[in-house]
Amino acid sequence: MRPLAIASAVLSFASTALCAEKSNLTTPLTSKLILPSTFKPVQNFQNANLVHIISLEKGYPKESINVVIENIASTAQDEYFLPFTSQQMATIGALEVKDRKNPDGALFQVEAVEFDPESDTQFYRISLPTPLAPKAQQTLGITFSYLSALTPLPATIAQADKQYLVYTFSAYCQSAYVTLKQKTEVKFPSVVVPEYTIIPGTKGEAESPQKQGSKFTYGSFGEVPAGAVEPVKVRYEFTKPLIHVSELERDIEVSHWGGNVAFEERYTMTNRAANLSKQFSRVEWASAQYYNPPTTAVRELKFPLKVGSLDPYFTDVIGNVSTSRFRSNKREANLEIKPRYPVFGGWNYPFRVGWNADLKKYLRKLKTGEGYVLNVPFLEGPKQPEGMEYEHITLRVILPEGAENVQYSTTVPLVSASTSLHRTFMDTTGRTALTLTAINIVDDLRDRELIVTYDYPFLAGFRKPIVIFISTLSLFAAAWGIGSLDVKIKSKRS
Repeated sequence: MRPLAIASAVLSFASTALCAEKSNLTTPLTSKLILPSTFKPVQNFQNANLVHIISLEKGYPKESINVVIENIASTAQDEYFLPFTSQQMATIGALEVKDRKNPDGALFQVEAVEFDPESDTQFYRISLPTPLAPKAQQTLGITFSYLSALTPLPATIAQADKQYLVYTFSAYCQSAYVTLKQKTEVKFPSVVVPEYTIIPGTKGEAESPQKQGSKFTYGSFGEVPAGAVEPVKVRYEFTKPLIHVSELERDIEVSHWGGNVAFEERYTMTNRAANLSKQFSRVEWASAQYYNPPTTAVRELKFPLKVGSLDPYFTDVIGNVSTSRFRSNKREANLEIKPRYPVFGGWNYPFRVGWNADLKKYLRKLKTGEGYVLNVPFLEGPKQPEGMEYEHITLRVILPEGAENVQYSTTVPLVSASTSLHRTFMDTTGRTALTLTAINIVDDLRDRELIVTYDYPFLAGFRKPIVIFISTLSLFAAAWGIGSLDVKIKSKRS
């Protein structure tokens, strides 16, 4: 558990502020703070009011914590700790913190601190941009998601049956500080919630939850001590697939000479929905398509691409897949693909898609010097109503041969970054490739920008034409030399 938890904890190290100010490749991506197993945050803060929102409307739980923190110490404070269990740390993704009253402001720096394996409680450290004065308050907006956190119950169902998922959480929001007032809101995809935990009311208060359509509310609760939990389990209907991408390899290849940027994405996709209790029936599946009932199978994937995208392709391990449709005009470019077979719970489907685009839409040259700025989406991929989760993403930006001084900036949390050489046809030294790695990402981060700056000297642009010219000239010279050889067989004269 320790290696997996530490790897996942590194996820949020490169927050927006860190990426904006320190975006070069030498920036360390790990925390230097190691906490002992007996560590407990100093009670410098209290939560004056807290609202915990859990959204179960997609195939992964997304949680938001809106909390008014108050400095109860005698000196200004700038470090706020957020606790999680080791299991949560292994699956948490895209934790972000900002000032709730300034939603357009920069994200706060967030670090997952290393931990002693004897402790089940681990922490994220939130660094406030400005130290909070004594008795002053600030409203934090904290968001994060969990991957592989929903469990189908029953685990196997018939092909046409409805699916139910189970999720376990605490009605008391996990906090390292005393909370004076709080409530937890749970949003379900429908009103069908056959099982849920009931918390009896105290001091004349009504029991929880209070129901309002597809939303349940636990609380409001009075003062709760630090570290308090109140386990809650809910089971609700969710007849949609749970799309999990264990590996996504995304390549972006830039060609100055061709004026083109080529995108290719390779997916290893699994449906984590309930498995089939009987063998798949193609006849039953075909007959059901006439009235299009809800299903846990992945029937199609929709890629909303950038306007101007062209030449899309869709292949899998067998070869080209013809069940796709591409619609492109001045306002949109949509690629709709259908897998070779419906992907039911427990089934895998590896595939790849790719397309081209005009480089002018993504690249601009700086007014001075030899610098260029490339602005591309870090993640595109399918946009599904049930959502998608990505366990591991490897993004490779392949720049022209001779590109140097490569820098990057993105608001997507990263775990590693490196540069290398990528050799292709007619290259000499090889093209410069920037490789970025992220883990535990959800599709809420779709279309977040990746900005790459690099220098491309004027003479470097002529490297390939010169290589082609010399190669062609050498070929003709070799052909002329071979053709001028006298290979006739002559008889000896007596």
